[in-house]
Amino acid sequence: MRKIFISVMALLAMTLGQLSACTNFIITKGASADGSCMVTYSADSHTLYGELYYTPAADHPAGSFRDVVEWDTGKKLGQIPQIPHTYSVVGNMNEYQLAIGETTYGGRAELEGTPGLIDYGSLIYITLERAKNAREAIKVMSELLEAYGYCSSGESFSIIDPNEAWIFEIIGKGPEMKDAKGKIVKGWSNGAVWVARRIPDGYISGHANQARITNFPLRDGKTSITSKEIDKIFLPGVETVYCDDVIAFAKLKGYYPQDGADANFSFCDAFAPLDFSGARFCESRVWMAFYRCSPSQMAQYEDYARGENLKNRFPLWIKPDKKVTVQDVMQLMRDHFEGTSMDMTKDLGAGPFACPYRWRPMTWSYDGNDYIHERATATQQTGFSFVAQARPNLPNGFGGILWFGVDDAGSSCYMPMFCGILRPPAELREGNGSMTDYSSTSAYWTFTKVSQLVYTRYSDMIKHVNERQQEIETAFVNDVQNMQSEIIELYKIDPSQAQQRLTDYSASCTRKVCTEWNRLFEYLLVKYNDGNVKKEKEGRFVKTDVEKPQCESPDHPEYSQKWYKMIVDDCGNNIKVVK
Repeated sequence: MRKIFISVMALLAMTLGQLSACTNFIITKGASADGSCMVTYSADSHTLYGELYYTPAADHPAGSFRDVVEWDTGKKLGQIPQIPHTYSVVGNMNEYQLAIGETTYGGRAELEGTPGLIDYGSLIYITLERAKNAREAIKVMSELLEAYGYCSSGESFSIIDPNEAWIFEIIGKGPEMKDAKGKIVKGWSNGAVWVARRIPDGYISGHANQARITNFPLRDGKTSITSKEIDKIFLPGVETVYCDDVIAFAKLKGYYPQDGADANFSFCDAFAPLDFSGARFCESRVWMAFYRCSPSQMAQYEDYARGENLKNRFPLWIKPDKKVTVQDVMQLMRDHFEGTSMDMTKDLGAGPFACPYRWRPMTWSYDGNDYIHERATATQQTGFSFVAQARPNLPNGFGGILWFGVDDAGSSCYMPMFCGILRPPAELREGNGSMTDYSSTSAYWTFTKVSQLVYTRYSDMIKHVNERQQEIETAFVNDVQNMQSEIIELYKIDPSQAQQRLTDYSASCTRKVCTEWNRLFEYLLVKYNDGNVKKEKEGRFVKTDVEKPQCESPDHPEYSQKWYKMIVDDCGNNIKVVK
């Protein structure tokens, strides 16, 4: 158990200061109910503020440069030559419906600190400015890595466009090129090694801070190519691309036997070997999403998700039992392992009101034993999350929707941000508040007010939140469907007018949600004041007299029998009534 605890702490130290609980679920168009590709992302960090990034399309003069700024720290890393034209980017989606998410898995510690100019955040946002589709994105990313090097730890990326979905995993080569014996080796390029795989249509995939690509098909020139043949990625049959030296580098470092068959090489096992923490803290979230989509397939892997049977690894992708809707995917982002052996609402840590959240630290010791708290998909320290939806056969600016939420996904509401909007809504705009500056007009602080209150009496209050989520998100989904004919016609007549219409609509949705969440906060504060529960009738709090402000005596609900038993077990002799 001590060995396990050390590995857990190593994982947490590795992700400290980074997005340490991020989650991507990937839905191919053949697995979705409306034929769209989708990807989710939760940007989780105790220091990350929830706001919607926006970069307008631009033309750049010859000889100009682009700053490379590390996303985690804001530190300027350097500059690279700018290209003549860059695309507009709304959050993590560009004007051509290309969307990219990520999760940090870290990998082997000795490979951190690779000298390079491109961090994982820059890799995402520079690529979104320069690529029109998923295959072009992989080409741009590989060329950036080759030209400028990579300076972050191991990352998994999700890349979707209206027609395809890919998973791309990468890790740096370390601060010095040394072999397994520590000898410096010359003649090797710096940078990174990586593998990208297209997810078969009709399937879903995902990753959550643990590398997931194991074996992959080797070069055949048709379906699988190396980075030296990157231009071939645009051939329709190509479904795997990998760095040409990925296996050779692993052998050089001693991560894979020199005489090991290339066909048996596993990227994950070489560069991010799985341990208890990788399964219980990371793979468990992917397993949970897969389980929601196909219980019959995934029940057999619960021991793997718990970190108890690491040999029982589940597949990189599965076919869901039925096609999923965008609202199904939103619900995947709100999960706390409910109904499984890791259900966070059931144990003593949930308190008397079944709260599925645990404050940090996540690992702790008692009486010589080491323990953990679960890492669910929905977590309190989320800055922002989204469900990116890329819809084919529609004008790009309307087809791409970033369903965007701030703060904890479990108590947030997803708002439609079309990839063709001209500016972010004021409530989500960068600079409207921060993690240390409260703003009454900020969506982030509006949602945080509600979530902080809900945590105090979760089982009662979350029902009201869920009702509002369902009502508002359903209305938005219906609105998008109903406005389709209008927007398509506007794009034919005047694309700029269509963009303005979408910009206005996204802004109105944000205003509506913030107004409703402020009202929800006021309602919850009044209804559950001081641990009481005020009575209601026909949507109003009951008063003793219509003309008087006094409320009728509120209810004083008891704790559950399970909680009373916990109290008795803890201090029953001290509080027992003497007869």
